[in-house]
Amino acid sequence: MTEHGARPAPRRPAGRGGSGTGGIGGIGRRAGRGAPPGRRRAWIGVAVAALAASGLAACGTANAGTGPVTLNYYLYPDNSGATQTAIKNCDAQSGGKYTISYQQLPAASDGQRQQLVRRLAAHDNTIDIMGLDVTWESEFAQAGWAAEWTGANKSQAENGTLKPALETAIWKGKLYAVPDNSNTQLLWYRSDLVKKPPATWAEMISDAERLAKEGKPHYIEIQGAQYEGATVWFNTMVASAGGTILNPDATKTTLGAPAVKALSIMKQLASSAAADPSLDVQMENQNRLAMEAGTAAFQLNYPFVYPAMKLDNPKLFKSFKWALYPEVIPGQPAKVTIGGIDLAVSSYSQHKALAFQAALCLRDSQNQLIGATVGGTPPTITSLYNNPKLFPDYPFHADILKALQNASVRPKSPVYQVVSIDVSHLVAPANGINPAATEQSMVSQLGEALQSKGLVP
Repeated sequence: MTEHGARPAPRRPAGRGGSGTGGIGGIGRRAGRGAPPGRRRAWIGVAVAALAASGLAACGTANAGTGPVTLNYYLYPDNSGATQTAIKNCDAQSGGKYTISYQQLPAASDGQRQQLVRRLAAHDNTIDIMGLDVTWESEFAQAGWAAEWTGANKSQAENGTLKPALETAIWKGKLYAVPDNSNTQLLWYRSDLVKKPPATWAEMISDAERLAKEGKPHYIEIQGAQYEGATVWFNTMVASAGGTILNPDATKTTLGAPAVKALSIMKQLASSAAADPSLDVQMENQNRLAMEAGTAAFQLNYPFVYPAMKLDNPKLFKSFKWALYPEVIPGQPAKVTIGGIDLAVSSYSQHKALAFQAALCLRDSQNQLIGATVGGTPPTITSLYNNPKLFPDYPFHADILKALQNASVRPKSPVYQVVSIDVSHLVAPANGINPAATEQSMVSQLGEALQSKGLVP
């Protein structure tokens, strides 16, 4: 989540990221997401929900027995109009079976999750469809809040969907959501400063240092603040070095040499002339603004920066180009962390069959194309990247597809929120990294997190 740029008004970054991380950009997805000192590690969602459940009043449910069923659709606020258009399309296509009521969640990712967790822990049966950040599925599935996708619904959800996007919706081999939109980062650079985009991190840092010596704009903009963006950066670097943070069933850490390699490069950047002096507080939108201001030569960021540059600095836009994310290991394509939103059906919905139908409609080809061209979020249906209607708004569509097809997924765990906080606190500020020692600290802290021990930083 994700996380958003404002032009065009994104549906969610995401990275976003986007996640970020979330929908497009992941702007500020989890800034300030830390927990109070002394707070025990625990399943945060359940703990919060248990406190709130007794006072929670479920909002009124849909129909009174006649007419179409009302399906409550809980999703982040979308000001672009793409979500409302998709809802209108699906209401019409339902043939009178249902109407979708758009229930806007809070703007901040943490607030979105908290509201859903509170309602679901209270067994609120008025929630039908939920837009989940790609890092929440394990938690919601493990808690029994998201209904499993099976049979024809599962087949339709899987058909033509990008595999890494689909992977975000799977927990312990079962599908719990359908990918609605995705997100990934590219390398954005100034062709007036660099004629050929760097293929590796080593080349990029070298190019930036050369530009610095020449007195030219040279910063490499990336998300270095202590929040989800730093976790996404680290996850991308580890995956690009051939490793992972956790094993598939989230029972132990799997860091090792790839993590040390990733940490070494992060430290190298932060200690070089290529680093923006404000790296330690930089998030996606600050990266964008620095590039638009003309102080940077490179940025690793989401596609929202392209229309923003076009609008904010038309002169600089002429030399604003893109390339695939730089490689950690020469010759091995980077595995950029995937973001986006998945649609899940609540286990407590009184209209599950219709909710599955509606969720599939909301993310079908027609509506994903609208989401991309109007809402600014990359599709999860592979064939859309060959649709000429996408090209004017996504001239970088081929590179986005390549990045998504080779993407990495963030650690899948019911306690991902704690895992992410631990990681971000250990890698930010990046100039404080001691590669070998930081890797060992991460092994220790994440090991405790997986066992619900220790304290949240």
